[in-house]
Amino acid sequence: MQTPDSPARRAAILAVDDEPQVLRAVDGDLRRRYGERFRILRSGDGPAALQTLRQLVLREEEVALIVADQRMPQVSGVELLAEAKQLHPNVRTVLLTGYADTDAAIRGINEIRLDHYIQKPWEPPEERFYPVLDELLDDWVADKPPPFEGLRLVGHRWSADAHRLREFLARNQVPFRWLDVELDADEAGRILNASAGDPTLPLVVLEDGRVLATPTPEAVAEAIGLIVRSSTPFYDLAVIGGGPAGLAAAVYGASEGLQTVLLERVAPGGQAGASARIENYLGFPAGLSGADLARRGLAQARRFGAEVISPTEVCSITVRDPYRVLRLIDGSELAAAAVIVVTGVSYRRLEVPGADELTGVGVYYGGSLAEAHSFEGEDVAIVGGANSAGQAAVYFARFAGKVTLLVRGSDVEATMSSYLVKQIRELANVDVRTCCSVASVQGDGHLERVELVHGDGRTELLEVSGLFVYIGAEPHTDWLADVVSRDERGFVLTGPQVADGKAWHEERAPLLLETDLPGVFAAGDVRSRSVKRVASAVGEGAIAVQLVHEYLRI
Repeated sequence: MQTPDSPARRAAILAVDDEPQVLRAVDGDLRRRYGERFRILRSGDGPAALQTLRQLVLREEEVALIVADQRMPQVSGVELLAEAKQLHPNVRTVLLTGYADTDAAIRGINEIRLDHYIQKPWEPPEERFYPVLDELLDDWVADKPPPFEGLRLVGHRWSADAHRLREFLARNQVPFRWLDVELDADEAGRILNASAGDPTLPLVVLEDGRVLATPTPEAVAEAIGLIVRSSTPFYDLAVIGGGPAGLAAAVYGASEGLQTVLLERVAPGGQAGASARIENYLGFPAGLSGADLARRGLAQARRFGAEVISPTEVCSITVRDPYRVLRLIDGSELAAAAVIVVTGVSYRRLEVPGADELTGVGVYYGGSLAEAHSFEGEDVAIVGGANSAGQAAVYFARFAGKVTLLVRGSDVEATMSSYLVKQIRELANVDVRTCCSVASVQGDGHLERVELVHGDGRTELLEVSGLFVYIGAEPHTDWLADVVSRDERGFVLTGPQVADGKAWHEERAPLLLETDLPGVFAAGDVRSRSVKRVASAVGEGAIAVQLVHEYLRI
């Protein structure tokens, strides 16, 4: 009998090159580094490689990575990798190129989402070959469907509680299997019959067989071993918020010797962590998902020793010099010498009839990519005209029968990056409607239709199963109303913005990202007049740590 670790069950890495000497070199490097974890296969030309890939499909065997040369007779590297992605959609792809093949590699990135290209020769592999492959294989492992024996979530598709748990598990990158009581009736029924008493849904079945009926995300987090309480009452630095700015602050704080704790309300990654694809982030020419960015940042922060507590929520900040004391939602407290507030923003809620009643059962805000598979073949609508809405439209187009993008303005090009506009125009199942807004949402127990109002006053009923909202940006700062100064929209004032304010009483000027409560800093989207971009948020998180060092020396 085969086991998951037996050679026949290991995922494959395929090397393809028509030059025997190069193929031997690639094969040797792959075997030395990855031979114990993966099956290493090789082919001497494109047609033979495609035949191998087809056989692996028939045998239901996985392919994790393909490393292929660009200049091969009959089938080029890009052509091979394009067909390979049709056979094995989750495979990671690397193109081996000469100096003159860069244009082909760039076309591959744009046309087939090539993951990476490496110029030959790649010596030494420890510097030019393995780091690229390590990241791609880590990504592939992270994106693998969860094993059957992992955590299982049983519930109704149109359940707000079930949606909340699915979103929590997906955003925290916890492997789980979703079982719909209607679509997966046999398996869900066996679990319900095996559960003691008459359990209410949703139901979480842990790997050790424990059953949690209608649990909160916090209860699930504690049951599966996520850290939900601090290990010590005192820290050098507390980072409130786990988006890109918060993760950057945690990485730099911990790596520079500060005892650092990161406190996140929902899941690391923040609003960016829910992005289907971020394609303009420096250093990732093929783009990366928000979940990938969050996973990498979280791993870095933990590697340097930062403590990550999630889910938890900070309710207040008080001063007990020399500390800033944070009170958490469970009533506990922790103190830090300095605090960085990076709580980010959330999408504005639809204030139309039916929206509140149908939230979680067809109406979703922002990070609802965990629901995408549930809408396979169905019609959905997306509200918003910025990049986040465009990224969602491209992502949902892979599953939904039709995606309707609803834009209030008259010109989507004015608010969305050109690369996204181009992608959307090339998708046959995406319809962009401008000059329209949502007047109401309707349905019996779940969303069934959306009422639209057009710019000329016409109304229209759009039949959809899901409505995904990506509009506006509201900062999470109500809990800071009596603590630090904010602008008229609730964003936190910092540095020069508070220097002349009535609340600043220090003899020194406030530091660049310092609020009018000394020792408390703000960075990223939550800060007034900040640039709402992932890269700028990461930069501000890093800068804030430098300012914390300066503050601690005062």
